[in-house]
Amino acid sequence: MSSPDSAYDVTADELRQFVERYEHLEAEKKDITDQQKEVMAEAKGRGYDTKALRKIIALRKKKPDEIAEEEAVLDLYKAALGMS
Repeated sequence: MSSPDSAYDVTADELRQFVERYEHLEAEKKDITDQQKEVMAEAKGRGYDTKALRKIIALRKKKPDEIAEEEAVLDLYKAALGMS
């Protein structure tokens, strides 16, 4: 027969596993972020504009029609402000 404490132990173990899995993912995410910073530092060291690189990376995540719509709105706003 199981006691109420054994049910609590199972729940505590499961909870600990969730927390540890999450912490492990956080550590992996930090490692990846550090690697991304290194890539950008290397690109900058080779003379590339990292702001432009980041914009290109963001654009590559979007669909062509999303990009076209954003560019059309930007062109419209620039024209309205006499910037075109």
